[in-house]
Amino acid sequence: MVPQWFQKCKDFLKEMLPSLSGSNKRILLAKLSKEVGRGGATLVARTFQVSRNTIAKGRQEVESGVAKADRFHERGRLRAEEKLPGLLKSIQAIIDGQSQTDPSFKTEKLYTRLTVKEIRKQLIQEKGYTDEELPTFQTINTKVNELGYTLKKVKKAKPFKKIEQTDAIFSKLKEIHEEAKNQSTVVRISIDTKDRVKIGDFSRGGFSRVARKAADHDFSETFVTPFGILDVTADQVALSFTRTKVTADFMVDEIERYWINSGYAANKAIDTILINSDNGPENNSRRTQFIKRMVEFAARHGVKIILAYYPPYHSKYNPIERDGGGWNSIGMAPCFGTKKRSTRSRKR
Repeated sequence: MVPQWFQKCKDFLKEMLPSLSGSNKRILLAKLSKEVGRGGATLVARTFQVSRNTIAKGRQEVESGVAKADRFHERGRLRAEEKLPGLLKSIQAIIDGQSQTDPSFKTEKLYTRLTVKEIRKQLIQEKGYTDEELPTFQTINTKVNELGYTLKKVKKAKPFKKIEQTDAIFSKLKEIHEEAKNQSTVVRISIDTKDRVKIGDFSRGGFSRVARKAADHDFSETFVTPFGILDVTADQVALSFTRTKVTADFMVDEIERYWINSGYAANKAIDTILINSDNGPENNSRRTQFIKRMVEFAARHGVKIILAYYPPYHSKYNPIERDGGGWNSIGMAPCFGTKKRSTRSRKR
């Protein structure tokens, strides 16, 4: 029969062992097994639920009088930069070599358009890494962020400036829109134009189940300039293109063509057209040719025209800038504002 004091000592040791450090724990277990004698290592290992290797290592420490250091830092997987010591410098060299500073020079931050996919591709082509040794896209993205490069909305998401009359203009616009919403005789449209785009067999890096051929170089000299009309009342979009710059005459011609083709001209119940627009150079209220053509349009069709301009530097609030279906249906998303926000890397 086991004495009561022995059982208490065993319970006490079981309770205290977890609080001891690695070396002290091993030495204590080794001394206990030595006192037991033959088969002591097995008995101690079974009693205190430890490995016999731990006890053997403790005996070596007792005999040599030197405690062995615990190398916990060698456990687990190595970090990517430990496996590939030059990886972070290579990533930084690629990004910084293709970055640009703020055009207004108001900050020292660097901006880059490189994606993680492109960074990994250049690591293989320019820095000599192999596809097998490089980490995954997610790991490279983590390393890019650790280097201080983060994503930032494009500048259009935030107005550059704010004039004193901005709030007053928005209040007036809200009033006009609410009034037009409650009147069936008013048609509200939103217009906008963007920079010219190239026409050709270009690839935008997408995927298709059908085989497609695309030009490997951008040699096309054919350009068109898009002009869009968003009919807020009917919830539809009309697009037109010109091979020259968009002028005041072109814009009024397209508005009038839409007015006729949509059936509004034949509908005598509609007597007002509300046009939302930014205060651009071709259609602002001080553009005499634009105002002249709009007056002629109003007189010719017998309608009242309300020009509702958004404040300077706030054109992103124009409804056509928030429409994605019309532009995406013909692949014009890159040149028109859509609901999809663009981002690019920024180094803090």
